[in-house]
Amino acid sequence: MQRVPHRRSRSRRAMAAAVVAGTMAASLLGGNAMAGPYPEPPSTTLSLPSPPGGKDVKVLVFYGSTTEESPIVNAGIEAIEKIGLSGPTAQRFKTETNGDGSVFTNATKLGKYNAVVFLTGGGDVLDPEQEAGLEAFVEAGGGFLGVRDAARTEPYSDWFTGLIGARPAASPDSVQRATVEVGDRQHPATKNLPKEWKRSDKWFNWDKNPSGSVHTVARLRESTYKPGEGANGADHPISWCRDYDGGRSFYTGMGATVDSYAEADFRDHLRGALQWTTRISRADCKATIDANYAAERVTQPNKPGESDQIGEPHGTVVAPDGRVFYIGRGGGDNTQPVVTDWANPDIGKGEGQIHVYDPETKKVTKAGGLTIFGNKGGGDELVKNEEGLLGIELDPDFMTNGWVYLHYTPHSEINRDTRMAERRVSRFTLDLATNKLDLASEKTLLAWPVQINSCCHSGGGMAWDSKGNLYIATGDNNSSQFSEGYSGNNPQPNYKGVSFADARRTAGNTNNLNGKILRIHPEDDGTYTLPDGNLFTGEETAEGGDKTRGEIYVMGVRNPARISVDKKTDTLYAGWVGPDAGAPSTTWGPAKYDTFAAITKAGNQGWPYCMGNKQPYRDRNLPDPTKPLGWYNCDAPKNESPNNDGLVNIPPVTGNTIWYSPQGGAPDFPRDANGIPSYKAEEATYLLPWLKGGGQATMNGPLYRFDAENATADSWPSYWDGKWFVGDFYDQTQPRHAVELDPRTAGKGGLPVHAESLKKIIPVGESGIRNLMDWKFAPDGSLYVLDYGRGFFTSDAKSALWRVTYKGGEATPAAADLARKAAQ
Repeated sequence: MQRVPHRRSRSRRAMAAAVVAGTMAASLLGGNAMAGPYPEPPSTTLSLPSPPGGKDVKVLVFYGSTTEESPIVNAGIEAIEKIGLSGPTAQRFKTETNGDGSVFTNATKLGKYNAVVFLTGGGDVLDPEQEAGLEAFVEAGGGFLGVRDAARTEPYSDWFTGLIGARPAASPDSVQRATVEVGDRQHPATKNLPKEWKRSDKWFNWDKNPSGSVHTVARLRESTYKPGEGANGADHPISWCRDYDGGRSFYTGMGATVDSYAEADFRDHLRGALQWTTRISRADCKATIDANYAAERVTQPNKPGESDQIGEPHGTVVAPDGRVFYIGRGGGDNTQPVVTDWANPDIGKGEGQIHVYDPETKKVTKAGGLTIFGNKGGGDELVKNEEGLLGIELDPDFMTNGWVYLHYTPHSEINRDTRMAERRVSRFTLDLATNKLDLASEKTLLAWPVQINSCCHSGGGMAWDSKGNLYIATGDNNSSQFSEGYSGNNPQPNYKGVSFADARRTAGNTNNLNGKILRIHPEDDGTYTLPDGNLFTGEETAEGGDKTRGEIYVMGVRNPARISVDKKTDTLYAGWVGPDAGAPSTTWGPAKYDTFAAITKAGNQGWPYCMGNKQPYRDRNLPDPTKPLGWYNCDAPKNESPNNDGLVNIPPVTGNTIWYSPQGGAPDFPRDANGIPSYKAEEATYLLPWLKGGGQATMNGPLYRFDAENATADSWPSYWDGKWFVGDFYDQTQPRHAVELDPRTAGKGGLPVHAESLKKIIPVGESGIRNLMDWKFAPDGSLYVLDYGRGFFTSDAKSALWRVTYKGGEATPAAADLARKAAQ
């Protein structure tokens, strides 16, 4: 194809000289100097069709430059020409090239193009009139694709900076091989690319990170190359798009080498970008722009001395008709006294509250309250307590039967002498018309003992799978103390013979329901059966028999407060809080790891033997628990605690998906010949640099599924479909992200392949959702979030239910504006 040569226009730099001269002359003559060094682009009288171009799709490749033409220009033009002539007929287009900026002042020429590609070498290549023509083209609905050095073009133009999205900062000039994380699996520019795209290029750093103001479709993983001093960190956009000033803009920072344009995947990336910018296909370039979301607090502060709006937030679930049920654990507001004296029959007595928010009326109803044990306030581990009303779920046929399942610790069943209590899961019936719970309708499905001499780790979350199985998360019922913050495996502390510091009695015990995720199938008569595929049947004869419980689906979890199940795949998603050690120990093992896991089959997640990616702790035992013994074998762990009444030989440990410490995300260490990590802090590598702990408490979230049939204007868009929401009670460096897993490694300890922050969409800070306690998507695609408040073991004025909705609108271009109406 014949190329129109570049004719140097009167650049803005040249005009600047004229401006300076004019300013000096005006000063000498007593006139007024111009206010700025460069004039704004003049308004244009260019008359363009809206949108430009037609069904005979045409693309203009503009390659103007202030310097010698780069070799990538020819390579890029050849690639775009071949893209336009290949593929399905409905996706083909014609390519024309031009290096002369005057094309942007010729309405006849400019108006025939659907999109313009800037394959420029950077610099000030358009004069003000030409830039005004480009602006008019975009305002009329034209598409723009900027490639690599287009980000260096028109450096004095704020409008062009907005069109591109970001400007380069100091960047390495060498070609390096790196991994590109492809987060958008729906945009035509990225949907066919590998999730982890390994390729060689020169990589820009950005002066200002554009994430949140543009829709990022691909990011660089900086740990895979050397980004230099201008590095952007864990969030390093490399390709993005957005609707801009009436048109559509797509930019990629890739394409700095001639070889790039011969790559099949890079050509596919450009092809998809051109499909959208030319109006051949639609795409959503709004889904991750912060301003397209709105967070609204939907409950008000309680009236003084009452809990008319909310209790001490502890969990939520959304009914099929949109009503939101949320529970209060049992702590009152901070004006109410608590009883901590074991001689007092009312010790720990509180009310576990169930509230219902109706989005139609915007009213809150208190559905009922259970008298629970657990309201002991804060303080030492032997004073405070985390029991109470811990979990809520609605029956799969809730809209017909009104059945509500509650996971709680009834005050009526405590034994003050032995300091033992009963935990139970019961079914109640709700009056669907009045939102009132019939407390007399209780049917107890499952009950088991817990010690209440010491705090903590009660768990509580519940979830259903597609087969009507109910998953119940239980904590290890263990103190955080007596093990220096490492493995909770001290067998010595006990009250009347019951250990409260040895998680081998609970989480690591095949015959105990604490420190587990249970799976049962509730029956209509209030009983339950055991589904196939649990970790045990309860009938195992090994080691003499009677040493397993058939309800156990997952063992080896510490404090799984929140779980969720993706009913499309029946994958279980869980998170649990780790111990308290602030740093790794060469004597005892890893630091505190808060953990998330995608679980696809029954197994052992490791606690208190191993954490993270099968990093072992050191054993200890009587007579001297302060003396370290051997390292646990994660592949063949043994429970040799004197407090164990289950199997000695327990199932092998499965690696976890996400773990983090105060030092960073997914710490890993060199291992010796026996597979034991060094646990030297200076030798650690961090496999997930996008998160970091400190004060930390995981709050597992849902995996989003976009429901096209029931979508509303408030629905989170389909971009988020299949992404798993992981968060933390705290809101600083801790995670509040959406992550994507590789299906080939999910459930096998595979790390996320992509993560992006939600902290500006689900706002953090004092006026936002600072202390995330639970989050669930509603059937209408909006997200409900519980903010715990600012205290502990109480509710306060910041305790609230929030709703986060999407306001960005539909994909673009509008269906009526597609270049070829048959193409969607």
